[in-house]
Amino acid sequence: MKVLRRFLALVIFLAVLGATLGTLVPRPFSPSAGTGEKRHQLLVLKNEIHTDIAIVIDDAVRQRFGFLPRAGLPFGTPHVSYVVFGWGGRAFYLQTRTWSDLKPGPLLKAVTLDDSVMHVSLASGVSESHPDVAGFDIDEAHFSQLLDFIAASFRQGADGPMVISNAGYSHFDRFFEANGNFNAFVGCNTWTAEALRAAGLRTGWWNPLPVSLWMSVKLYN
Repeated sequence: MKVLRRFLALVIFLAVLGATLGTLVPRPFSPSAGTGEKRHQLLVLKNEIHTDIAIVIDDAVRQRFGFLPRAGLPFGTPHVSYVVFGWGGRAFYLQTRTWSDLKPGPLLKAVTLDDSVMHVSLASGVSESHPDVAGFDIDEAHFSQLLDFIAASFRQGADGPMVISNAGYSHFDRFFEANGNFNAFVGCNTWTAEALRAAGLRTGWWNPLPVSLWMSVKLYN
């Protein structure tokens, strides 16, 4: 029992140390050089355990993600302004719509190994003044890199990205099969961090939790 307690204490210590260093050590070490006017905005949205990327729907977004209307997302609705992207574990994402839906099975998969999905939703507006929203302006080249990264996260089938039937929460969101596996070390927040780095922003070296990602992006950008 004493050996087990020491082992658990060591695991907790290493996890805390990793999360701390992952927040305080920047990635990349040097800022990315801008190549033009910063006329594109991206927003990072967070809750207690998850982060998403929101971008304004413009012609470039419509062209890059032309499969979304075919999947039933109403891009053309007048009051829709933002498209929101998130990557996550299949079991947890699809079976946990609210905290009251939380079950041991999806939670176990989330911390061990699970397939991944992309969640795409539409929003009419997002307030930058909200404490759980952070906005950043990026140039054309980095915006294109961000779109490339997001598009590459969708798993491709014979007819393009693979929508998951009857899996959305409402008329304004859809789930798609995604590339990569989800686990406790590579999760939704590390995906968001990688997306931000593709957009020319700096994050912590490893950001498994929203709070560590939040602290690092505000510290280094």
